[in-house]
Amino acid sequence: MADPAARPGRTHDITAARHDHILAHLRAAGLGALADLGFRGLDNDVRDAVIVTGFHASRTHKLTPGQKDANRVLAVGRAPVEHGFAHLKNWRTLTKLRTDPARATRLLRALLVLTNLEVNR
Repeated sequence: MADPAARPGRTHDITAARHDHILAHLRAAGLGALADLGFRGLDNDVRDAVIVTGFHASRTHKLTPGQKDANRVLAVGRAPVEHGFAHLKNWRTLTKLRTDPARATRLLRALLVLTNLEVNR
């Protein structure tokens, strides 16, 4: 998740999402998002969920084959985004960036699009 407020990297994604009212923005725009299990509990509206996080197993609650399949499908949908961020980190693209947060967010979006185009060709 790109952080236009430029909070420190130690700020957890779910905390930033709550602070920025991501659910309200997604609902207002008629959009949804695929997220990792770190976002569990952000969207508890079963009838109108906009954040899809997958299923979580515990020691006492094993996943069913259907839940495992759903998690695999979710992982396939999230993989391009995760790979894009991994490439940006690996290339250390943003380590010397000196600009305002709003411009950095636009730049990051453009870099992710270009990265995904390059990786997928």
